[in-house]
Amino acid sequence: MRAPPRLLASLALAAGLLALGVTSASADSTLDTVKKRGRLVCGVNGALPGFSLRNAVGEWEGLDVDLCRAVAAAVLGVATRVDFVPLPSDKRFDALRAGTVDMMARNTTVTLQRDAASDIQFAAVNYYDGQAIVVPKDSAARELADLRNGSICLTRGSTHELNLQNWFRVRRLSVRPLAFADEGAMYDAFLNGECVAVTQDATALISTFVRRNKAAGVRMLPEVISREPLGPYVRGGDKAWLDVVRWTHNAMVEAEALELTQSNVDRERRESHDILVRNLLGRAPGNGRALGLDESWAFNVIVQVGNYGESFERNLGSRSPLGLRRGANALWRDGGQMYPLPMR
Repeated sequence: MRAPPRLLASLALAAGLLALGVTSASADSTLDTVKKRGRLVCGVNGALPGFSLRNAVGEWEGLDVDLCRAVAAAVLGVATRVDFVPLPSDKRFDALRAGTVDMMARNTTVTLQRDAASDIQFAAVNYYDGQAIVVPKDSAARELADLRNGSICLTRGSTHELNLQNWFRVRRLSVRPLAFADEGAMYDAFLNGECVAVTQDATALISTFVRRNKAAGVRMLPEVISREPLGPYVRGGDKAWLDVVRWTHNAMVEAEALELTQSNVDRERRESHDILVRNLLGRAPGNGRALGLDESWAFNVIVQVGNYGESFERNLGSRSPLGLRRGANALWRDGGQMYPLPMR
């Protein structure tokens, strides 16, 4: 019996792919790629104090930087095996889709349409923020409506432009957004008087003006016009890698909930009889195998990077120049929204 031409063509194509070693089953996941390379490539903002920035001695630091290092510790066993790639706001998703970076931790808002896209997916929320507006200290504006018909500086390719336009539209007011691809240029334009206000996530505004030593010359208007849950993104269709990034963040939150710190985690790993501690730190095996990692993956994260609270305090909180309160980013039991999923 003669095979149909369509079937013959399909078989020929399959044979060709097999000869080239190209099959869906053999395609490496990002987890496999990072393991083989021996380094993680992480896309970051690169110019945002508290989240990702080089310090005075050239070392990367920030909440997002710590998350990248935590993923490296989980996958490779060494938190320093990370290459950081600064990404402009309007090119960040293109870089992720193209494979320029393995993951993106770049103070990026989680939204339905972003997450529903087939080629990218958010992994977790590692910071809860909201969009605010800053004006010069001597501005006559006392509330956002006072800025009607004025120009407001913002970043292109962010959610801030839509949020701002919508706020004014529903009140039947007009506004003139002045968009910049580069955040540094946006702040320069505001400080040079090219716009009457600048808008970004509240924490980003605070941290930037503190770093520039301009905090005394500005003030924040009372309105917070959006909810901005920020978190890391990965490419879509790669569940193994999505799970690694998601559960690495969760392990840092769980460690804080269990009061495991960089200084006590080694002792607790050896001495604790708490099954929650034993599950997290790999004394009760299973979590590592489920993720395709060593059973010590979460221990490596905590001992090398710390728990979520430690990361927050040194980058944004009481141990940082910003001195921000935890607020919504506190654990649930302290009135915040950080609630770890069960590590079992």
